[in-house]
Amino acid sequence: MNAAFDRAPREPSESDLAGTPQPGDWAHVQVIGELSRQLAGSLNVRRTVYRALDFAVPHFGDWAMLAFFDSDSVSVYSRSRDTRVSGPVLLGRLDPRQALGRFRRRGVTGRYAAPGDDVDAALADLVPSTPLRDEAASHRPSTVLAVPLNIGGATNGVFVVVRGPAGGVDGGDYTTGDALAAEEFGRRVAATLESARLYEERGEMANALEQVLRPPELPEYPGVYVAARYRPGQQRLRIGGDFYDVHGDADDFTVVIGDVCGKGIDAAVYTSLARQTIRTAAYFDRSPAKVLGALNEVLRPQMSQRFVTAACVRFRRNSGDEAITATIAVAGHPPPLVVRADGAVDEPGVTGTVAGIISGLSFVETDVRLGVKDTVLLYTDGVDEARGVEGFFGHERLRVMLPEYAGASPATVCEAVEQRVLEHLDSAAHDDIALIAVQNGA
Repeated sequence: MNAAFDRAPREPSESDLAGTPQPGDWAHVQVIGELSRQLAGSLNVRRTVYRALDFAVPHFGDWAMLAFFDSDSVSVYSRSRDTRVSGPVLLGRLDPRQALGRFRRRGVTGRYAAPGDDVDAALADLVPSTPLRDEAASHRPSTVLAVPLNIGGATNGVFVVVRGPAGGVDGGDYTTGDALAAEEFGRRVAATLESARLYEERGEMANALEQVLRPPELPEYPGVYVAARYRPGQQRLRIGGDFYDVHGDADDFTVVIGDVCGKGIDAAVYTSLARQTIRTAAYFDRSPAKVLGALNEVLRPQMSQRFVTAACVRFRRNSGDEAITATIAVAGHPPPLVVRADGAVDEPGVTGTVAGIISGLSFVETDVRLGVKDTVLLYTDGVDEARGVEGFFGHERLRVMLPEYAGASPATVCEAVEQRVLEHLDSAAHDDIALIAVQNGA
C-alpha cells in the first residue's frame, strides 16, 4: 500500500484550498457538485445506493463497490462499466485481519494498489466475494482506492473503486486529489444514506403503530347500532393521538373515546398504551369510573408532560325492557351527547380530571336511560375546537345541528358531524377528529 494514502479522512485544509489548482481539481469540484445534485432529496436507502454507484462509475473508475457493515455480516453492492448495479450480496462476519475488517476499526483511506503492484492481492484483501473480485479484475485495473463511509464517528461501510489505465476523471493512477474527491463522495453518500435510513425507520415505525392503532373493526351487537369516523390531523401518518374502542359482550359492552396530548407518532405511542390499559382494566371491572382510575394510575409514571382525556361509557341491556342503561364517566373530556328519538339533545352532568398527571384520582359515574332510537355521540376536541374563519366550531353549534338527525343511523350522524366540521375548517389545518355513536336499535 502507498503510505501517503493511509490516513484518516479529513476536511480540506487551508493549505489545500490556497494551493495552485491542478487541472484535475476543477473536474473534481464539478464531479462533487453533480453528485450532490443527483443525491438531493433521496429518502430511499436502496435508491441512494444505486444512484451513488451509477455515479461512481465512470466518474471514479471502471468498477465500484459499496460494502455496508452490520453487527455480524456485510452487504455488498457493485457496479461496472458493463453492468448495472447488482446486489445486495450478503456475506458473513468480516475477517478482522483483512482490509474491510481494518476499515471498520480504523476508518482510513488507502490506495491499495498502484501500477506495478499486485492488484489481485489488493482485490482479495478488499472484495469479500470471488465473483465480485473476478468482475473487478476483468477491467484489468492498475490501481485500487478504498474510502470509508463515516457518519457520527463510526465507519458504517467502505467505497472501493478500481481504475484501468484510462479510467476515471483523469485516467491513470489515483492522485491525492482523487482521494480527497473520493472521501467527499464517501461523506456525502454516508450522510444521504443515514437520512434515508432514518426516514425509512420512521416510516416503518409509523406503519407498525398504524397496524396497532388503526381504528378497530366495530362489533355487531343484536339490537344495537355502532358507527365511527376518524380523521388524523397529520394525514400522511394516518394515526394520531385520538382513539376510540369498543369491547365486551352484546348485553354488557364498553365504548371509550380519548385524546392524548400531542400529535403524530409521539402521541400515537401513548395512545397505544392508553387503549391497551383501558381494555385490560375493563376486562376485570367494566365500571367506567374504575376503568378511568386504572388508566390514570398506569399512565401517571409514564406520561411526563403529557396527559389523556377520555370518556368511557358502559352499555347494559335492561332485563324485560327495550331500554339500555348507559353508565358514563369522563376524565377531562366532554361528556357524550344524547340525541333522543324526538330530537331533544341531553348532556349528562358528569365531569372529571384529565388522566396521567395526579395520582389517586377517583371518578364519578352517572346513568342515562336510552329508549329505542336514542343515540349516544362521543367525540374528541377535534370537533368542537376545530378553528375556521368564524372561530371555533364550538359545542353549541354541534348541539344545534344534532336534532336534524334524530332517529338517523349512527353512521349518518357521524358522517354529518364530520362534514360540518370540515366545511367549517374550509381546508384549514386541524387536530385529530374522532367520533363514535351508539344507538339503541330495538
